[in-house]
Amino acid sequence: MMKRFFGILSLLFFTVAAMDAAGQEGVRFDEWFNDATLRMDYVRSGNLKGDGCTLQRFELQNDVWAGSLTQLLDPIDNGEYRVLVKDAATGRDLYSRCYNTLFEEYRYTDASRVRDSVAAFEEVVLVPMPKKAADICLQKRDAKNHFATQATFRFDPAGFRPGRRLPEKKPIALLDNGDPHQKIDVVIVAEGYGRKDSRKMKGDFEKFTKYLLAQEPFKSRAGDFNVWGVGMLMDESGVSDPCKGRYVESAVGSSYNTFNMDRYLMTTQLFRLHNLLRGVPYDHIIIMANCDTYGGGAIYNYYAFSAVQEMSGLILPHELGHSIGGLGDEYVEDDTNYNQRYVNREPLEPNITSLVDFDRKWKSLVPEGTPIPTPPVEGLGRRENGPVGAYEGAGYMAKGCYRPCTKCMMRDYAEFCPVCMKRMNEVFDLYVK
Repeated sequence: MMKRFFGILSLLFFTVAAMDAAGQEGVRFDEWFNDATLRMDYVRSGNLKGDGCTLQRFELQNDVWAGSLTQLLDPIDNGEYRVLVKDAATGRDLYSRCYNTLFEEYRYTDASRVRDSVAAFEEVVLVPMPKKAADICLQKRDAKNHFATQATFRFDPAGFRPGRRLPEKKPIALLDNGDPHQKIDVVIVAEGYGRKDSRKMKGDFEKFTKYLLAQEPFKSRAGDFNVWGVGMLMDESGVSDPCKGRYVESAVGSSYNTFNMDRYLMTTQLFRLHNLLRGVPYDHIIIMANCDTYGGGAIYNYYAFSAVQEMSGLILPHELGHSIGGLGDEYVEDDTNYNQRYVNREPLEPNITSLVDFDRKWKSLVPEGTPIPTPPVEGLGRRENGPVGAYEGAGYMAKGCYRPCTKCMMRDYAEFCPVCMKRMNEVFDLYVK
């Protein structure tokens, strides 16, 4: 009788486990998707009070899907926004990815607080090509950090007619480790290169590929990456810098002084950027800007920027921490307007905490007996760090926000701390398993 009981219990456990696995991993790629990339262009407009999305177009971005064929539903709960693909007939969740937007940062600038001021931002999402009619839902977190659908756009492959295919830029294979479905596919975009800069662009591609793989955990996982280079030579070298009164027609419209922060180097021309990448298999975008002024920036699952200058080897991994890992800045910057996002709520970023819900952050990595908050550790050398704890000063805030270690790539260009390293490896696994 007891054996029979355990047999039934085992069967029940197996059935529940199988049902749970089906809910998370049960979407078979070849049943629901073609091996191609659908691109959806839309415009997000609004201000601090609210925002909405307007569809511009669907496009065939690539005849291949660069992402995983098995990790279709995003298990990493990060980012303020999410794209969710649902089967139109049954409502079944088929694919999802979380991301952040440049608009989300704009919301916390002084410009967005002007009464009735509304700004519009280009945004792009890439999803595997549905075989059947699908609803593509754009979602945003509510006050309780739960996702709520803002807009839903129906895509029906039966009536889909791709627009005129623009000439594709042939990418340079900088590192080819095999099947893009099982690799982290990174494309490096050369920005601000003039017609006389062809040789320099080639050399910079090679430098940035080395910078990408120089730091841990990238270094140990180099075999998991494919790297492509794409560039367009323009009439003029460099990028726009309003602080210097310089305006340049560059390949993807980059500019310093984004949101009046002089070193914040970004672009709002997302349609133009992704047009340049048609036909290239990519999961993540690096933009290397041909200018020697310190600067960069990044948005989670959006892009990472770095100027080509003497600090590039440290700027790039820091920005990749944002764009690939969804990590937050751990330094203090009192004049940053959007630090209020972390007041009385637990930040989404895995490496900063307000201690509102520390249990779901890195508490399990803190050595027993370590006080929380953790007193600062003084007198550390360049490569030394204190134990994992909760050190005050992070997320631009001197008080009320905490980081895992005294030093980290996300604070002062030191090595990634154990918490950040763990998250980066979790994201890498999303593409290779």
